[in-house]
Amino acid sequence: MADLNQNSSKQNLTLAGFLFFLVGSIILMGIITGEIFYPDELTYTTAQSMISDLGSTVPPNSIITQPSATIFNWTMIISGILILVGNYFLFRYFRDKIAGILIGLLGLGVLGVGVFPGNITPQHPIFSLTAFASGGLSAIYSFRLIKSPLKYMALLFGVICLFFLFTSNMFMPLLGGGGVERWVAYPVVLWFLGFGGYLMGLSVTEKSGD
Repeated sequence: MADLNQNSSKQNLTLAGFLFFLVGSIILMGIITGEIFYPDELTYTTAQSMISDLGSTVPPNSIITQPSATIFNWTMIISGILILVGNYFLFRYFRDKIAGILIGLLGLGVLGVGVFPGNITPQHPIFSLTAFASGGLSAIYSFRLIKSPLKYMALLFGVICLFFLFTSNMFMPLLGGGGVERWVAYPVVLWFLGFGGYLMGLSVTEKSGD
């Protein structure tokens, strides 16, 4: 019976880690692919263009281009679902309600960004802010869950995310709106990759009674 419980515990860690690592990979490659197919004549730049412009620019004169919009929106929808599923398995192992709430909000935020593109207000800004804020807080809180030096990187990624989120106006003249947003979003993506890899590794080394 103990072996059965241990195997179930390892499986939860493996699935959570695999799904989180997959999320980081999908978001990163999905954004890159959406940028590749964005029309040259519309001048999409990492400095001036928001990430969500791939799905749609903001009103009143929203621009939606294909296939970039479909690629980006489905990237966010799939990623949001995977985060929620991964969060379920993570909670089954750690039983940490705060982590479950923060990562759950992150999953809902990412899902909402895909369901409600930039031309849909106020839903898109609300879900974007939810994803960014809960993403930074999730990375910071994971410091309590990680038992390796990676926890310091997780803490750093979370602090960077929230710092640029709440001081965005200060850095826009230097980095541009799109540049600032990437300093908010990409640390969370990197955290997903690191945290997911850590969980998969932990599932291999976990022993009964740890």
